[in-house]
Amino acid sequence: MLTAFARAFKTPDLRKKLLFTLAIIVVYRVGTHVPIPGVNYKNVQQCVREASGNQGLFGLVNMFSGGALLQITIFALGIMPYITASIILQLLTVVIPRLEALKKEGQAGTAKITQYTRYLTVALAILQGTGLVATARSGALFGTCSVANSIVPDQAIFTTITMVICMTAGTAVVMWLGELITDRGIGNGMSILMFISIAATFPSALWAIKKQGTLAGGWIEFGTVILVGLVMVALVVFVEQAQRRIPVQYAKRMIGRRSYGGTSTYIPLKVNQAGVIPVIFASSLLYIPALVAQFSGTKSGWKTWVEQNLTKGDHPIYITSYFLLIVFFAFFYVAISFNPEEVADNMKKYGGFIPGIRAGRPTAEYLSYVLNRITWPGSLYLGLIALVPTMALVGFNASNNFPFGGTSILIIVGVGLETVKQIESQLQQRNYEGFLR
Repeated sequence: MLTAFARAFKTPDLRKKLLFTLAIIVVYRVGTHVPIPGVNYKNVQQCVREASGNQGLFGLVNMFSGGALLQITIFALGIMPYITASIILQLLTVVIPRLEALKKEGQAGTAKITQYTRYLTVALAILQGTGLVATARSGALFGTCSVANSIVPDQAIFTTITMVICMTAGTAVVMWLGELITDRGIGNGMSILMFISIAATFPSALWAIKKQGTLAGGWIEFGTVILVGLVMVALVVFVEQAQRRIPVQYAKRMIGRRSYGGTSTYIPLKVNQAGVIPVIFASSLLYIPALVAQFSGTKSGWKTWVEQNLTKGDHPIYITSYFLLIVFFAFFYVAISFNPEEVADNMKKYGGFIPGIRAGRPTAEYLSYVLNRITWPGSLYLGLIALVPTMALVGFNASNNFPFGGTSILIIVGVGLETVKQIESQLQQRNYEGFLR
């Protein structure tokens, strides 16, 4: 592996791409520490220290922003608005015929959908930035902090608008940096920035577990968490690489004097076809009742029930709801992202067939049957991986700051594998051995 790294940096154009990606990463990390105007930086730092490991409803968004959300910096919203916009457009593609037609137009249609995603990202950034500023002004961002109400000293309308504009502009800059990495660097830019945001929180989270530990000065807990993390990474790599290959045979066709087709290939159906999307959907959906309860001024029975059962990660109702929602969204996302009928029609159009299965409707039914069979273990795997932080609450008293959570591990391993494969392919084009021998 070290030899492969050395060869990657010895190749001029590949070295240029790697150094450019590293430079963009440095710019992004610097931006996550630049506070926006109108915020009392000293009070924010005090509240962050007091709320360490107890980030509550904003823990997921804070993780995706690399810790910038609770610092209220210019990159506080991070890549989250773009992720949300991309998911919304992907879901709307199934519902709106115009978007579905654009998707089938190839490169031109994809560029148009990307433009719509940018517009929606800016709109979501304005909405989320306004919500974050309002939460910070009310003191609800750090509910237990003694100076939570003094985070935004000047609550004039001009100051509020300036703060929202700064965070929206920061989101636009993050989106631009991600596209620069995609065009001139290595890997998918948005995924790389998401990877960096999550990885940046690991050192502080691991050190917090060591400080809270009681066995051998916390080193026993620290080592156990590292070991659990390595086991989880190995498990995620194994499942993420697992796939069911459906063989496809293309019949020979004579066009003039030339023979076309007659080749054999396969359709790769991944065990985890939905990726990390079901975990994000389930987490977001469970945050909604808790968020409504937090901003509700009444003391009604439903608010008490929500606060007792849907805000504590180790509560049985919360665990059960989280697990079932992940399984449901796994099937839901696979159903809208993979269309067996469309795949069967394309195969029939080009003379392809699955050996032993008739073309057309029987092929679509067979693909649907196989997809449902492999989605079950994939959804159960996602649910179990996502529950690791919950088990850490009890085992290590790690609060919500457990570093090797299901969402973070899935994203880091997925992005890492894709980036390594891209470097691998470029090395093999130059007759070098890559990482995956």
